[in-house]
Amino acid sequence: MRSAILAACACLAALPACAAPFTPKDDREVVEKLPLRATDPAVRRLDSMRQQLRARPDDADLRIELARRYFDLAMAQGDPRYVGYAQGALEPLATQAAQDPRYWTTHGILAQYNHQFDAALASFAKALALNPRSTEAMSWRAAIFMVQARYRDALAECDRLAPIALPLQSAGCRAYARASQGELASAHRDLSAALAAAAKPAEAPPGLLMWTHTRLAEMSARLGQAQVAERHFKAALQLGVTDQFLLAAYADFLLRQQRPVEVLTLLSGWERSDILLLRLALAAQATRDPRASSWTRQLRERFAAAGERGERLHEQEAARFALTLGQQPAEALKIATANYATQKEPRDAEVLMQAALAARQPQAAAAAMAWLRDSGYEDPHLAQLAQQLAPPSAGTTR
Repeated sequence: MRSAILAACACLAALPACAAPFTPKDDREVVEKLPLRATDPAVRRLDSMRQQLRARPDDADLRIELARRYFDLAMAQGDPRYVGYAQGALEPLATQAAQDPRYWTTHGILAQYNHQFDAALASFAKALALNPRSTEAMSWRAAIFMVQARYRDALAECDRLAPIALPLQSAGCRAYARASQGELASAHRDLSAALAAAAKPAEAPPGLLMWTHTRLAEMSARLGQAQVAERHFKAALQLGVTDQFLLAAYADFLLRQQRPVEVLTLLSGWERSDILLLRLALAAQATRDPRASSWTRQLRERFAAAGERGERLHEQEAARFALTLGQQPAEALKIATANYATQKEPRDAEVLMQAALAARQPQAAAAAMAWLRDSGYEDPHLAQLAQQLAPPSAGTTR
């Protein structure tokens, strides 16, 4: 997941971790009816665009727009099939649109979804070579650098973004990076001030406001300000932007607050999303809800199928499942270790540390421990895990 990974306006996107998408061989192929209703405006718009594409298959602008709309739905709904459709729409443009920065930006977005981070960075670099003022490409590069724990590189992209982006977007970019390098309190203060300055709806789009409230909620929780965190989560939800990663972040907050009943209500109807089904299963287990066994079985089957296909797109969630619901600490550690080789977000470090502790192999979390020490990242929960994993001092026993 991405974790906490801005999809709506490409400002430090939360990079998803879902099953690999299926790409239809033909635009007309119907794979499965998706959960959105036919009367939904997004569905009607997609249907209209598909019909136009059948009449104008060489229309590059239409293909790029269709791919982007599919991707936005994947981010909002947690259904990776939309990414497959996006790839199918974009693929014919590999030669035709090679000089179009929008093609390379879209190509990079889809590559990062599949955790092909080097390829994504290369695509965004091509987009910027063609359009040096592409705030979207800069934001996505910053987001990938954050996933890779390359905070100085992320800040450099934020500085590049500042003169041409919305003030709240550039402030959010810098605050997100600074909060990962020992400047949590000041980053929280500065981002709060930027949000207050952009309070008028006309000055910031809902997606950016949602992303900002979510980041402030997470920062507030790390500062021990649970009530402030909850206010930001609720403010984000009230904006009406459907985003599975906001839901996942709030669900994790509620689970840590030991409020699983609220998680069941919050995520009702979201079983199609792996990352949200995991939270539902954890909440059901905590409340002895009879659906716990069914949801656990579904997750086990999904993760097993992904493993058989050799997919590595949701290892953080698979590791958390093996550790909590699967009661397999050794397997969780194996998955979390492989995941941390690619993704180094705080949540990736957390599951690796938890798995190492459960498997009684503290040395296996050495990379995450080193990141926590060297970055200056502030989080009482991670600090407690690090203390539990640290070797005993001379003359003491554990």
